Amino acid sequence: MKAPASRIVFAAVAIAVAMPSMAQEFPLTIEHKFGASTIEAKPVRVATIDYNGADNLLALGVQPVTIRYWFGGYDVWPWAEELLTSTPEVLRGDLNFEQIAAAEPDVIIALYSGITDRDYQLLSAIAPVIAVPEGVGDYALTWDDQALIAGRAIGMEQEAQAQVQAIGDALAAIAERHPDWAGQTVTLGTIWEGASHVYTVSDPRVQFLNQMGLVNHPEVIALSQPGAFSVEVSEERPEAFDADVLIWFADEGVEPIENAIFRPTLDAVKQGREVILGPLVTSALSHTSLLSLPYALDVLEPSIELAIDGDPATEVPIAP
Repeated sequence: MKAPASRIVFAAVAIAVAMPSMAQEFPLTIEHKFGASTIEAKPVRVATIDYNGADNLLALGVQPVTIRYWFGGYDVWPWAEELLTSTPEVLRGDLNFEQIAAAEPDVIIALYSGITDRDYQLLSAIAPVIAVPEGVGDYALTWDDQALIAGRAIGMEQEAQAQVQAIGDALAAIAERHPDWAGQTVTLGTIWEGASHVYTVSDPRVQFLNQMGLVNHPEVIALSQPGAFSVEVSEERPEAFDADVLIWFADEGVEPIENAIFRPTLDAVKQGREVILGPLVTSALSHTSLLSLPYALDVLEPSIELAIDGDPATEVPIAP
């Protein structure tokens, strides 16, 4: 019987904590799209303005002084809530620079935040800001680079690497268990505010699915635009959804997906090759973090297995 991905990761974390770590040297300079930021000493008070930023800090044993609310009613989601033992400032809506400054951070992590140049200038007056590397879209940094850069900025690169490796090993094990997945096409889609969307090849969630051996649908590749994490698809051109396995984000509920006019025409639907992820698993995959991805893997692997087993009669339960 295989161990759940979450157990594999937590075991690796325990080993990493037990191992003596090599101290990073400071001052440390990290280059990014706005230039470069120098952190003079290992940060003690770490702020994140990333929509998913609390997870990776908590995974590394750091209590953030600010976190950013995203969606769903949670300040931090179930996979992270037991690790949050402090009371950080919760940023809601537009960035409140006074609220961030009041938290007195030593560094501000902004790797999945969408900050502008003006935002960067204002934030830099508070503390060094770590943004996405040059040439990377605001929401296109891969899950592992998000963790590794954040880990480096707070002096915990070795610990971050251990957890990234554990998730990478879990993904490799999934690909090894399912060699038939290699070359099978995947589309990640959603219905948002009445419009149908597919996630592009540069989206970190799609890239995570690729690491299981699944490849991107040619129509999705053709539609993908540099720097864009999703693209709207006309209901008259639903071909991009007709992959070997179609995965839906149902964060607005199942009804918008079930009521999509084009959905009954898809072979993926007729042949039972469809996976619908409810709000909890949608959020776990969307957070693409050291804490959330093992949670998502425990649901994704059996769901995809059922969807592409070759039997249209196989029912794929809607994930929580």
